[in-house]
Amino acid sequence: MSDWRVRAVRASKRPFSRPTAERRPVDPRSAPEHSMDPRPDQPVEPVALERSLVDAAVYRDGRRTDAPADLAAIYRELPDRPGTMAWIGLFRPAEAQLLEAADRFNLHELAVEDAIVAHQRPKLERYGDTLFVVLRAARYLDEAEEVDFGEIHLFVGPDFVITVRHSQAPDLSAVRRRLEDDPELLALGPEAVLYGVLDAVVDGYAPVIAGLQHDIDEIETEVFGGDPHVSRRIYELSREVIELQRATRPLLEIMRSLEAGFGKYGTDEELQRRLRDVADHATYAAERVDGFRQMLQNILTVNATLVSQRQNEEMKQLAEAGHAQNDEIKKISSWAAILFAPTLIGTVYGMNFEIMPELKWAFGYPFAVGLMALVCTGLYLVFKRRDWL
Repeated sequence: MSDWRVRAVRASKRPFSRPTAERRPVDPRSAPEHSMDPRPDQPVEPVALERSLVDAAVYRDGRRTDAPADLAAIYRELPDRPGTMAWIGLFRPAEAQLLEAADRFNLHELAVEDAIVAHQRPKLERYGDTLFVVLRAARYLDEAEEVDFGEIHLFVGPDFVITVRHSQAPDLSAVRRRLEDDPELLALGPEAVLYGVLDAVVDGYAPVIAGLQHDIDEIETEVFGGDPHVSRRIYELSREVIELQRATRPLLEIMRSLEAGFGKYGTDEELQRRLRDVADHATYAAERVDGFRQMLQNILTVNATLVSQRQNEEMKQLAEAGHAQNDEIKKISSWAAILFAPTLIGTVYGMNFEIMPELKWAFGYPFAVGLMALVCTGLYLVFKRRDWL
């Protein structure tokens, strides 16, 4: 199974719901795999007393036969029982619990370490006869306009599956119910559970992509509407798209590895078809996310161009206003200089001195007036030639 390649499936599937409850210590009977079961008229299977063991069951030929109370009881149910498989669901397990599972199911220490630390990139690795898969699920939070990511670790062995979740979403109880409602599919063994989880994760990308597309449409409107805060929104949405790209792109390599092992590990033909369908949808999701990133880069470039154009227009308007102001100042200065000349001459002749050359001169007054007119005319012509008037 280590070199498989998975493609995603949409046949006979039900809506994949996600809990939105805030994070708090989880009681096994209130954890998502039980509290979200919409079938209250059906008896609830007993679960482990351990707080992290959300649901655990043993299946024979695709039908639930037992729900052991702890890992030791599950381990005892498996040997020498052909067609029997255990599915253990853990939610934020303690390190000691994962170490116990590693001891009982012979899990590799490196895979267990990754499951304990979490925050891993999506990947597929094989350790002996056990496949270790890391997936990143996503859900769109409409009010906050952001994408919330969850992480799932799967240990897929010959007769067991251990799912480890570190976040409330996605809700694997929906996957368990869907597979239990299809015993023929579940009878195909641990690979069917791996398919179901992969399918749910890939399906969860669809509403996220729709939400991001809606945000991008709004951003385009804001960009051409001149919203001054749109640059920040573009940046924040770009970060969300990059995170989603980190979740979807590695998934394609997981699919290719799974498909490559179909013949080697004898994967059932029906399961092959379903996995290929999952891979098709995963490819579509990855391509859409890649397109979003390129689109946001283009929008950011267009926004920068529009901002530059608006700034240039504002600078042009300021320059025109400054030029017009300079013209007015020139006119005012020119008329002030023209009017200053007769004022100066009149002031000289208005001084209270008895002895002045032109006081007794018969042509003194016409001379003074003529001098004023001559000076004003000369200044007017000078300013007019320089386009100040």
